[in-house]
Amino acid sequence: MTENATAPVGAHQPPYYAVVFTSVRTDRDEDGYAETATRLGELVRDVPGFLGEDSAGAPGGLSISVAYFEDLAGIERWRADAEHRAAKERGRENWFERYTIHIAKVEHSHSFERARPAFPGGS
Repeated sequence: MTENATAPVGAHQPPYYAVVFTSVRTDRDEDGYAETATRLGELVRDVPGFLGEDSAGAPGGLSISVAYFEDLAGIERWRADAEHRAAKERGRENWFERYTIHIAKVEHSHSFERARPAFPGGS
């Protein structure tokens, strides 16, 4: 997740890769899910080539997480991480009804941010 949850990850110099994880959770409130998700968010930040992550949830239970990586080698390092692999197994056993992973090459990227006033109430 980004430092400020209301701000998307900024644009990066293409090409780079996006890993899109869409999921629907089971109706079980399995212990450990929130802690595991937090731990994975910490771990992925240390993967060489990781650029950032955006996440969102929708009414009805659909969740989407997009992690950005400089290259496919970074994605492979994350996929091979032992804690990540163990969490994926627990997810299949307990936490997810279904999920889909898409890996896409980003060929264009740009950002917009509204300019903020220099001081409160100013223009």
